[in-house]
Amino acid sequence: MAGHSHTKNVRKKKEADAKKRSQIFSKMTRLIEVAVRQGGPNPETNPKLKMAIETAKSYNVPMENIERAIKRATGEEKKEKLEEVSFEIIGGQGVGIIVEGITENKNRALHELKQTLNRFGMKLATEGSVKWMFERKGCISCDLEAQNEEWKDKEKLEMAAIDCGAEDLYWEEGNVLDIYVDPKDLDSVKKALEEKGIKVDSATLDWKPKERVEVSEKDKEMYLKFFEALDETEFVQEIYSNIKI
Repeated sequence: MAGHSHTKNVRKKKEADAKKRSQIFSKMTRLIEVAVRQGGPNPETNPKLKMAIETAKSYNVPMENIERAIKRATGEEKKEKLEEVSFEIIGGQGVGIIVEGITENKNRALHELKQTLNRFGMKLATEGSVKWMFERKGCISCDLEAQNEEWKDKEKLEMAAIDCGAEDLYWEEGNVLDIYVDPKDLDSVKKALEEKGIKVDSATLDWKPKERVEVSEKDKEMYLKFFEALDETEFVQEIYSNIKI
């Protein structure tokens, strides 16, 4: 969780709630539509769309919803102008947070974000003042519990990941292995893992912290609540931090 986006963990808790599940589907629809408008409707020639579809599937978005989003993005009807946005946030004790999202109104998104920041005593940072704490990496997540018997051994799974091209490994809470790779190698490493029979939960481009910051249990709980509040905001797609959790 410390490495890849906190939204994955937040949304897993929401999936049992029909209303909140609908919110997740709406976010995934936007993600797919932006990818289609930027690179076309064919996931084989549009890697951003391919990744968006994989992300949507990881949240159990039905294929018919995915196809509808692609069709809508390629249709002739008047389209809302969606743009990608990124905000940097400073917390206490050297904590840095990156929030990425999609919105049709950047000013409204900023207003909504500031409201949440004020509730938790956080501050918006100037561009670049947080991102230097991170590096752009491909992140492949594999849930140990979801593997077949051959790959339920942590050390064996780690060795297979290294053999397939992993640059770095990080175990999240809940026995999920984050496999970090060069962004250009994301697809090839994912395929190599799957060819070995390893089940991949997700494969995304993430902001990986160069160093992780230890915070108290009380502060950790506060940050987790903050991440949940952020994800309730319509425009938010991904949340990254350098907190060690």
